Amino acid sequence: MKDIIYVTGHKNPDSDSICASIAYAEFKNKVGDSKVIPLRQGELSRETQFILDFWGIEKPLLLTTMKLQVSDLEFDRIAPVQPEISLKMAWSIMKKNNVKTLSVVDDNSKLKGIVSVSNLTSTYMDIWDNTILAKSNTKIENILDTLSAKSIFLNEPDPSFPGKIVIAAMLPSSAEEHIDAGDVVICGDRQDTQSMIINSKASLMIVAGNHAVSDEIVEMAKISGCSIISSPHDSFTASRLIVQSIPISYVMVSSDILKFSTTDYVDDIKDVMLKTRFRSYPVVDNDNKVVGGVSRYHLISQKKKKVILVDHNERSQSVDGLEDAELLEIIDHHRLGDIQTGYPIYFRNQPVGSSCTIIASIFFENGIRPSKKIAGLLSAAIISDTLMFRSPTTTQTDRDILKTLAEITCIDPEEFATKMFKVGTSLEGKSVSEIFNQDYKVFALSKLKAGVSQVTTMDIDGFDPMKSEMLDYMNKKAKDENFDLLLLLLTDILKGGSQLFVAGPSKDLVSKAFAVTLVNDSAYAPGLLSRKKQVIPPLTSVIQELNQ
Repeated sequence: MKDIIYVTGHKNPDSDSICASIAYAEFKNKVGDSKVIPLRQGELSRETQFILDFWGIEKPLLLTTMKLQVSDLEFDRIAPVQPEISLKMAWSIMKKNNVKTLSVVDDNSKLKGIVSVSNLTSTYMDIWDNTILAKSNTKIENILDTLSAKSIFLNEPDPSFPGKIVIAAMLPSSAEEHIDAGDVVICGDRQDTQSMIINSKASLMIVAGNHAVSDEIVEMAKISGCSIISSPHDSFTASRLIVQSIPISYVMVSSDILKFSTTDYVDDIKDVMLKTRFRSYPVVDNDNKVVGGVSRYHLISQKKKKVILVDHNERSQSVDGLEDAELLEIIDHHRLGDIQTGYPIYFRNQPVGSSCTIIASIFFENGIRPSKKIAGLLSAAIISDTLMFRSPTTTQTDRDILKTLAEITCIDPEEFATKMFKVGTSLEGKSVSEIFNQDYKVFALSKLKAGVSQVTTMDIDGFDPMKSEMLDYMNKKAKDENFDLLLLLLTDILKGGSQLFVAGPSKDLVSKAFAVTLVNDSAYAPGLLSRKKQVIPPLTSVIQELNQ
C-alpha cells in the first residue's frame, strides 16, 4: 500500500493556497511513489471557487487536523459477520484472520453485538446444557455444516429441534427410556435403534459413521415427521461437535458495547483502552456501519500522518495537530515563521508574488509540463496573489512564469483576471464575519498577537453600509480572542490602495506603521496592496522600535 502524503495551505485559504496544494500534489504524484492528496483548511472564497469551476477541478478534501485518527491506523479490517453463523464458522474466521473478536451486524451492517474467543470457549467450559439447540434456535444449515453432514430427509425446509441431545449408544430398549418427543438423537447403523428413535417422535436423527439409511427407515421418518441427516463422524465426535452449530447470537455480547469511530482521535481512544480490558473494539464509519476492529496492538504500530505545507510557514496559520505529524516539506513565499522541526526538511522559500510561481518553476526545473488544467490553476493563483502584477510583491519571475503558463492554457491573462476579480471581489450577500474571515491570518509580532484580514474589491464604496457592523465584529473578536491588534485591509484593485479598519488595544500601531490618521478606527492608505510586503514588515519594525 502506498504511503499517503497530504499537501495543505493555510487556514482561511486564498486562491494561491488552494491552487498551490492541488498543483504541488499533482507534481509529487508524477515524480514519486506515494499517494499525494491536496487538502484545504476552510471554505473556499468566491474567487477560488470560480477558478476551480472554470478549469473543471473539484475542491480539495477538507481535513483540518493532522492528529492521528482511528482511520489512520492499520486496524483489522475484517468483514463483520451475521448473527446466524455457527460457533464453528466464527472460530474458523478468527483463526484465518488471526483475530480474537468478531463484530456481529444486522442486515443493514449496523453493529448488533460482538463475539470473542472467550464467548466460544464458555460453551464448553461451562456446564453443558443438552437443550442448547432448542434454546439457541439452531438452524439445520448450521448442523449440517458443523457435522459435515448430508441431508437424508427433512420434515420441513426449516425444522425446529425443541428437545435435548441424546446419544443412543445402548440397546434400543434402554435408549428408549431416555428419548422424549422432539429430541435430537445421535445413533449408529442399527436399524432397530433407528426405528425406536423415529417411533419415539424425535425431531432429528443423526446417523454417525456415514452409514446408509434404508428406504424403510426413511418412509417411517416421513410418517413420523423425524428429520434424518448422515455425518461421517463417529458418535463421540458428532456429540462433541454439534454444540458448535449453535448461532453466535446465543453467546455474543449485545449490550454496553464499547465501539470507536474512524474519526475518533487516537489520543482519546488510548485513554478509554487504559480503563477497559477488552481484546478488541469494533470500529464504525460515519454511517455507524462496522468496518473492522482495533486493539492495543494497533496503537503500538501507529504511523504519523505525513504533510507538506504550501503558502505559509507559521504555526498559527497551519493545520491543527501539526506537531503530531511528520512534516516533509515547506514551499512558501512569505517571511520565515515559527515552525520548527526535529530533523532537516526540504524548505523552499522565494521572494516572489505567489507560491504558485515557485511550484510552476519546480515543474519546469524537473522537465515536467503541467497539464492544461493545472497550468490554469497556477496562472489564476499568480494573477490573484499579484493582483495582476499591481502588487509590489510582483517580480519578473512571476511575469515570466505566467507568460509560459498562458501558452499552455491558451488564455489571455488580462481577460481572465477581469472575469475572476469581478466574481471574486463581490461582497453582495456576505456577512461581516464571512468577509473578515475569507482571507485572514494570525501573526505573532514580538509579544503581540495580531490578526490581519485582506479583502480585494472593485467597488470599495459598496462597503460603506457595513463599516459600523464590521468594526463591532472586530472589536468583539479582539476582546474574546485576546488579540492586541486586528486589522482589515479592504483593497481596491482599481484605485491601488486599501481602506484600513482596526481594533484592539494596540490599534495605534497602525497610525505609526503606515503614517495615517485613524478616524473612527479607519483610514485610507494609498498604494498599500500587499499584506506580506507592506503590512507585516512595517508593523514589525514599529513594535521593535517601541521595545528598544
